[in-house]
Amino acid sequence: MAAPLSDPSLSTLKTVAVVGLGTMGTGITEVLARAGREVIGIDVSEAAAAQAVVSLEASTARAVGRGRLTEQERGDVLARFRTFTDLQAAADADLVIEVVPESYEIKQQVFRALDGIVRPETILATGTNALSVTRLAADSARPERVLGLHFFNPAPAMKLVEVVSSVLTAPAAVAAVTDLAVDLGKEPVAVGDRPGFVADGLLFGYLNQAAAMYEAKYASREDIDAAMKLGCGLPMGPLALLDLIGIDTARTVLEAMYAESHDRLHAPAPLLKQLSEAGLTGRKSGRGFYTYEAPGSATVVQDALTPQEGAALTSGRTIRSVGVAGSGTMASGIAEVFAKAGYEVVLAARSEEKAQAAKARIGKSLARSVDKGRMTAEAAAATLDLITPAGSYDAFAEVDLALEAVAEDLEIKQQLFAAFDKVCKPGAILATTTSSLPVVACARATSRPQDVIGMHFFNPAPAMKLVEVVRTVLTADDVHATVREVCTKIRKHPVDCGDRAGFIVNALLFPYLNNAIKMVQEHYATLDDIDAAMKLGGGYPMGPFELLDVVGLDVSLAIEKVLHREFRDPGLAPAPLLEHLVAAGCLGRKTGRGFREYARR
Repeated sequence: MAAPLSDPSLSTLKTVAVVGLGTMGTGITEVLARAGREVIGIDVSEAAAAQAVVSLEASTARAVGRGRLTEQERGDVLARFRTFTDLQAAADADLVIEVVPESYEIKQQVFRALDGIVRPETILATGTNALSVTRLAADSARPERVLGLHFFNPAPAMKLVEVVSSVLTAPAAVAAVTDLAVDLGKEPVAVGDRPGFVADGLLFGYLNQAAAMYEAKYASREDIDAAMKLGCGLPMGPLALLDLIGIDTARTVLEAMYAESHDRLHAPAPLLKQLSEAGLTGRKSGRGFYTYEAPGSATVVQDALTPQEGAALTSGRTIRSVGVAGSGTMASGIAEVFAKAGYEVVLAARSEEKAQAAKARIGKSLARSVDKGRMTAEAAAATLDLITPAGSYDAFAEVDLALEAVAEDLEIKQQLFAAFDKVCKPGAILATTTSSLPVVACARATSRPQDVIGMHFFNPAPAMKLVEVVRTVLTADDVHATVREVCTKIRKHPVDCGDRAGFIVNALLFPYLNNAIKMVQEHYATLDDIDAAMKLGGGYPMGPFELLDVVGLDVSLAIEKVLHREFRDPGLAPAPLLEHLVAAGCLGRKTGRGFREYARR
């Protein structure tokens, strides 16, 4: 009978063996050694073991140079790290962490060998992010001591550690490893055993969709990456991140996820297989979605797909004055953006009072900019003077660009475009800021669909740098060229995309949010753990539930319904929990309750 995992000494886990001294294993050994643990590094390759020592010497030397370690402390850290090429070296370890290649066969060989080497109470942890912890545990002589301990790369810098329990794992083992993670300065999140766990389970579905979007030639790699960085505040675009992770690794994780979920969103995009089999695995090979200076380099170099700076576009139309239709936050924000860039702006609403109120909102925004030292009082006054409020769209008669920012309702927008068609002069560009409706449906409400285009700004418009430029199959080339040029003049970054639901950002963002809701709905993880996992493990500025409550659950549900209706993918069906919350009037911060409760103002 297996020895129970109840020894109080286990909570200290003083000696830790790390099996596999690649990038992740070396990073974990550094974290452990700097936290005062005796670390046994094991790798079948003598070169890998030697390189791990060199890496630790270099990183601790940098820490001394930055004043984070003394020379004495550095010597102590290095003395606590020993390397070996034989698993027998793990005999006295309290905890063994394996980070060998993502293969059941290799990992099972390691665990079976360890069964005959380590003490009965020694905890065995797998660093997998794709394989079943339960399956690895079941093959062990003592499955109750096997769990997952998933660090994120680079281990010394990333705070998140997912502690993965199988149905066989003893609670004492989980508690001991969780205490260790806290002692290492990490933030542990307890999760169950499913491929990808929380962070990668959400992240890799999103990365896969981005790869499929690129494969479909819907948008360029640069525009997809820029859209997600600028539209969502992410530290890296999805295709650059796939190159960093390794396209072969991503494919392995997705295959494991799909084997369990059978969700088409997890079925690896064919392009991932093609790149993997061609050896184009990302940074480590020197080429993946992008081309790099050398294998292992982070420096992107130009290749045949790199957009040429200053490439000749179709000559555009002259834009001097802009009409903005609407009186809400988005309309006033867009009007402010154009006025700051020196354009004459007509801000029209359904009544003079609403238009005046929108202009007053802009005045307050400009005053805040003055208070923060971002502009002078004179510049703010001059900007405000460029905005003329109007209670009728007749005021758009002479504008060069008419842009609507009214309710996200197709019938209302079509009526507005019909009004633009009657009022605006020939040659004026007509634009919609829709985030989810078909731009071509707005265009067909006019007699000049070639002049209609989408300009999807992000809220708050003065702060957010991204504009998705959405051309329909009817949009004229000079209209597209003009709008891109205007975006540059108002200091926004334009990305091109076609007229389909969600464009780039929402098409990638909302399936990710929907999958997070499903995790909670299935009681796999808590709101707090999922939010923490995505902020700490994925570098997201907000967790998915924080973001959902800010966006509004009703808005989120509407966008998810549009995506599901357009792409007909069962995996895109809105999570029932979201529908229930919206039906109950729990719409997020604006109602005081969404996924969380908020203090009433």
